[in-house]
Amino acid sequence: MHDNYYDIIIVGGGPIGLACALEASSNNLTYLILEKGCLVNSLYHYPQNMTFFSSADRLEIGDIPFVTTLAKPKRAEALEYYRRIQQKFQLNMQLFEEVTAIEKKEDFFFTQTPKNTYTSRYIIIATGFYDIPTLLHIPGEQLDKVKHYYQDPHYYANQKVVVIGASNSSIDAALETYRKGAEVTLVIRGEQVSPRVKYWVRPDIENRIAAGEIRVFYNSTLNKVTESQVYIQTQEGEVVIDNDFVLALTGYQPNFEFLQSIGVHIPATSPCIPEHDVDTMETNIKGLYLAGVVCGGLNTHLWFIENSRIHAKQILADIKQKNELLP
Repeated sequence: MHDNYYDIIIVGGGPIGLACALEASSNNLTYLILEKGCLVNSLYHYPQNMTFFSSADRLEIGDIPFVTTLAKPKRAEALEYYRRIQQKFQLNMQLFEEVTAIEKKEDFFFTQTPKNTYTSRYIIIATGFYDIPTLLHIPGEQLDKVKHYYQDPHYYANQKVVVIGASNSSIDAALETYRKGAEVTLVIRGEQVSPRVKYWVRPDIENRIAAGEIRVFYNSTLNKVTESQVYIQTQEGEVVIDNDFVLALTGYQPNFEFLQSIGVHIPATSPCIPEHDVDTMETNIKGLYLAGVVCGGLNTHLWFIENSRIHAKQILADIKQKNELLP
């Protein structure tokens, strides 16, 4: 067999990548997880004070209990839960080792990283969608004051902050920075705060808006950002306000370029869902599977840990069946 051979290479060390590793292990298959960042890298980059929408039991993988005294677990608890799983089961993974290319030759895949080339019969892509922000494509977006990721509210204390978006991430950032003394303005493309905002957060933001403590422009978009101002297009015309920081929390998307470089077919029209069998999660490339939120294309709200952890069992069931047919 080839050097550095594994039955399965798993690209992505998030919760679903770990779930796939657990399932591979239970099926006595060799595997290696390759993660370009730290363990559960996407969760690590979530806002520090984030509370999950899901309850703890819905974040569990491998039938391992996620114990917490809170109704909804926080980011720090999730990081510890997944770290303990990796530690307890000694899941085989290489951190800070990014996959740069995957090539299939005959019945085997060759996975390239800056450190090594790995050979496998199967590939599972579980890379999530948090690495590439959805850009505004407006003048001034390249300025340092424009942030597409938000972590901690203290940084914005006493600053004039514009938050773009109506989703959970935007509303959480607006409320947290407001409570640290920021002067917050929300710019929302639609006519209301998103219906998907966490039910315990919605009354809070609505009350802050009603009290005039957080300013909001509905049916509006950002036209331009300068060092000291922002230009907001509203239904009544353009409004210019003073500004120190812009939190452009307008969503993220999978790395389509990477998937296409492997040969995964992705439709040109939105929502750009990569081609895959919904029962087996196998793509148009035999032996290459998708798992987790990457399956949703631009519809990043379709999949989360709680409803995509089943992908691990679907994939390994198909791999097991394929292995039984091998000579």
